[in-house]
Amino acid sequence: MRIGHVITRLIVGGAQENTLLTCEGLAERGHDVTLIAGPETGPEGSLWARAESGCGRVIRVNSLRRNVAPYHDMRCLAELSRLFGELECEVVHTHSSKAGILGRWAARRAGVPAVVHTIHGMSFNRTQAWPVQRVYRALERRAARWTDAFVTVADAMAEQATAAGLAARERFTTIYSGMRTEQFGPDAALRERVRGQWGVSSEAVVVGTVARLFANKGYEELLTMVPRAVREAPELFFVWVGGGPERARYARELERAGVLDRVRFVGLVEPEEIPAIMNGFDLLVHTSRWEGLPRAAVQALLTEVPVVSFDIDGAPEVVVHGKTGHLVPLGDVAKLQTAVVEMARSPILRQNYGRNGRTLCLERFDSRRMVEKIEAIYRGLAEGRGNAEAQKRAN
Repeated sequence: MRIGHVITRLIVGGAQENTLLTCEGLAERGHDVTLIAGPETGPEGSLWARAESGCGRVIRVNSLRRNVAPYHDMRCLAELSRLFGELECEVVHTHSSKAGILGRWAARRAGVPAVVHTIHGMSFNRTQAWPVQRVYRALERRAARWTDAFVTVADAMAEQATAAGLAARERFTTIYSGMRTEQFGPDAALRERVRGQWGVSSEAVVVGTVARLFANKGYEELLTMVPRAVREAPELFFVWVGGGPERARYARELERAGVLDRVRFVGLVEPEEIPAIMNGFDLLVHTSRWEGLPRAAVQALLTEVPVVSFDIDGAPEVVVHGKTGHLVPLGDVAKLQTAVVEMARSPILRQNYGRNGRTLCLERFDSRRMVEKIEAIYRGLAEGRGNAEAQKRAN
């Protein structure tokens, strides 16, 4: 099949990694795949080199920008419509909010037979002001009219989209965001090497966080929790992986609290370094205030590292409370602290949760299974269209 995927930008992020794995998998299965993206990158890092090496045909559309820009947006709409026609796409599959709206509109203008959209996270969410949420909700409802099938990376996204009136529940199919599970696993030697690089003793309990140092990633709660948790459990040591504009401010806050020596800032790392880094953790804390499906939690559990997470969006579909980790209410620092300290004091609990988590994630989050299910949606749309055409001819 001739398939076009469209995403706003190829930064290092969950939606982008999901999209690249889908394109790579479809190309490996013999499909003619084109990935279209805008030129913008960011402090998270870029995935352009990887895309160009393994995703089939890759096209950069300079007018595809993240922020609202009417001139660029209209140019992008025209350019995408032209590209879909020239490529003779049988399926257009869009990702992210800007590419999702413009890409689906362009696909309909170009007469693409099947249009699919993946919701990696809601474009309107609790972190936005209500007028912004209303505008994005209206745009998404409009774009839903041009969509033949929706894919959601968690059941929570399907429920939220249905509640917002985007489409009927039966139009959404949950396909968990996959990853190359074979790259992750517990490795004792790797653990010691990584912890040595951080200057952490083998007796310390390392609590890791993998997220951009930025608003809405939950570091404000961590800044409050860390000093309290260290006083209660002196064996705790924190490792924060990610770059971002708030690093200097966070360091000052930790220094004022007297715990800067208990937190290691690792900075931005390449995606291929994450399996090793996960081996250095004893526990992952995921405190994002807005999430589709927390891929870092999946990666940790594949490495048999249990997780403490805020109970939001798709998190409960990875972090099963009392089985693979602990869930705490959004923003509840006291309960976050209690969960971290409880896990720190119980190696047996961490071991059991970690093993349970690896079993769950090997079954649920393998990228090959994700690609098979996405391909099945494409084929189902093609068969449905063929049956409809046959019925029309018969009549």
